[in-house]
Amino acid sequence: MTITYVQPQAVETATHGMPDETVLEELAETFATLSDPNRLRILYALSRSELCVCDLSAALGISESNCSHQLKRLKLLRLVRSRRAGKHIYYSLDDHHIDGLFACGLEHVQERG
Repeated sequence: MTITYVQPQAVETATHGMPDETVLEELAETFATLSDPNRLRILYALSRSELCVCDLSAALGISESNCSHQLKRLKLLRLVRSRRAGKHIYYSLDDHHIDGLFACGLEHVQERG
């Protein structure tokens, strides 16, 4: 039989400021959305320039339909935003946090080699 001794201070330190369950679920959904290579390629392209669907799909070599589908998911989670200019809708990253999140993840993966 194993006796476990709980260290209250360690537990308090580990859980202090823990986000509530709703926030953690939203974060998990964000990371799940980022698990698709095409969506990551879209974010990378949009970190370089604001693009419309036709230019984005041409740059990435995917269909406009697939590109629109991926953009819809990214927009739903507020990772990208859109603006209308005449007949075209242009997409960009929602804010600087998205660029930072992508850059941080990329740096982590590249450092692992």
